[in-house]
Amino acid sequence: MARADLHERADKVLLRVEEIPPGFVRTYGDISPGAPRFGGSVLKYTDRDVPWHRVVRADGSLAQGDRQRALLIDEGVPFKGARVDMRAARMPF
Repeated sequence: MARADLHERADKVLLRVEEIPPGFVRTYGDISPGAPRFGGSVLKYTDRDVPWHRVVRADGSLAQGDRQRALLIDEGVPFKGARVDMRAARMPF
């Protein structure tokens, strides 16, 4: 894949993350359909200020643990135990 194509894909991922409003989440698969690990890599290495904490695993578990949980709770994201309540908090398309 050409470098320009990778940058374009990464930009799309970041735009999808920026669209997530407070109180909602999306999954890695939502922000990078067909390549959720690519979405995670983009978030890990970007210098852009995006609401990374609003991206969770498909089962509602958190990749960044307590720090991510605190940010989501502050925004009113509902939890069921240690996981985000995906039925209530997943951003509809």
